[in-house]
Amino acid sequence: MQIDPSQIKTSELHAYLLGAVAPRPICFASTIDTKGRPNLSPFSFFNVFGANPPTLIFSPSRRVRDNTVKHTLENVYATNEVVINVVSYAMVQQASLSSCEYPAGVNEFEKAGFTPLASEKVKPFRVKESPVQMECIVKQIIETGQEGGAGNLVICEPVMLHINENILNAQGKIDPHKIDLVARMGGDYYCRASGDAVFEVAKPNTKCGIGVDALPLAIRNSNILTGNNLGQLGNVHEVPFVDATFHDDHLKNIIQYYSVTPEEMDKELHHYAKKLLDSGKIAEAWQVLLTAFSR
Repeated sequence: MQIDPSQIKTSELHAYLLGAVAPRPICFASTIDTKGRPNLSPFSFFNVFGANPPTLIFSPSRRVRDNTVKHTLENVYATNEVVINVVSYAMVQQASLSSCEYPAGVNEFEKAGFTPLASEKVKPFRVKESPVQMECIVKQIIETGQEGGAGNLVICEPVMLHINENILNAQGKIDPHKIDLVARMGGDYYCRASGDAVFEVAKPNTKCGIGVDALPLAIRNSNILTGNNLGQLGNVHEVPFVDATFHDDHLKNIIQYYSVTPEEMDKELHHYAKKLLDSGKIAEAWQVLLTAFSR
C-alpha cells in the first residue's frame, strides 16, 4: 500500500499518521485566558526536545473538520504561559473527558473533576492528580499552515517541575511502573506504559557494539533467532570466548541427548539461546551459541 499525502483527504491521512506514529505521550495542558478563566485539554502531539535549556513542544492543531483553533492555542498566544501535566492511568478517563469542546470560559477542571493547584512561577493552575507537573514559559509558536489539520508548535521552557515523590524509586529516579503513564494510539486506542509493557534495551553508551554483521554466519543466518535476538548479540563490545567454567545443566542435557544428531542439536541449542535472550541473559546465550559454533 502506498499513499501520496497530496492525493488523500486530510481526515484519512490524519488517521494513518496517528495510527503509525504511536504511542504518543500526552501533554495535559493547563492555560488561562485574558479574563483569568482556566482551561484544560490533552494533546498527543507532544514530546521533550532538549534539557539545556529544557524544551517541551506540543501542538494544538487546527481542527480538520472546520479549520477552527482550540482555546489552548488562543490562551498561549495571549499569555505565553502553560502548565504541562503528564497523564497517568489513574486519571486517563478524566483527561479524556476534558477534551470535550466546551464553550469558552467553561472550567474543565470542574467538568472533569480535577483539583487545581496554584503554580509557583506562572499563572495557569497545575493538576493535583498528575504525578508530574511542569510550569512553562512559551518561547515561540510556529504555525505549520493555515488549513484544517495544520500544526501549531508551541515551544515551551519548563521553569519549575513538581514531581510526586510516590513515583520515585530508591535512587530518587522516576520509576516507570509507579508513574504508570498512558499514551495515545490511533483512533480511540491508548496504551499503558507499565507492567509487562515496560522492558529494558541495553544501550552501548561508551563502546560500540560489534554489530549483527560481525556475528558468526551460523548465528547470523539462524532460522530460530529473531532480528531482536541478533541485535542483542551484536550489542556486545567483542565476541566472547568460550568460558570453560560455564556450567548449565540444560545445555549439558541437550548435548548428551542429541549427540548422534548434530543438526537437531544445533536447532535445540538455538532454541535454548533464544529463550535465554528473551529473558535478557545475553552472556549465557552467547556461551550456548559458542558451544554450538565450536563443535
